[in-house]
Amino acid sequence: MKLAIGNDHSAVEIKQAIKAHLEAKGIEVVDVGVCTTESCNYPVLGYKVARLVADGAVDGGVLICGTGVGISLAANKVKGIRACVCSDPYTARLSKMHNNTNIIAFGARVVGVETAKMIVDEWLDARFEGGRHQTRVDMLTEIEQTQDLQAAHEG
Repeated sequence: MKLAIGNDHSAVEIKQAIKAHLEAKGIEVVDVGVCTTESCNYPVLGYKVARLVADGAVDGGVLICGTGVGISLAANKVKGIRACVCSDPYTARLSKMHNNTNIIAFGARVVGVETAKMIVDEWLDARFEGGRHQTRVDMLTEIEQTQDLQAAHEG
């Protein structure tokens, strides 16, 4: 498995811990994040990871900024990306099982290193369930591609 990881200036320390955690599991990590606490723009890092995922260069991505929100919003602007910011392992697991997320995000100012490891582990271990969830993911893709959702989906 190969994952991309990206972070802004607020998440340098936690990124290093998560990167080491992933590598210890035998996962190849493509690090496109920053290594300094000098202020930077999180949309650049969210875009870089999202582009690698969307292009199929990696199997998924991990994004970290102060809250996880901004960097995940940037990633979600790339077609084909379903990034979810999670502050707990349960949400991370269900984001994959029900929404087939391909990027997980969290906040360095929100969760500690051990919780971040649990979030990543739950997300990695989860599998998309398909079925009724596939219908809903298809609806998300329809919105993304057409900027519309057919009325037949209501209800």
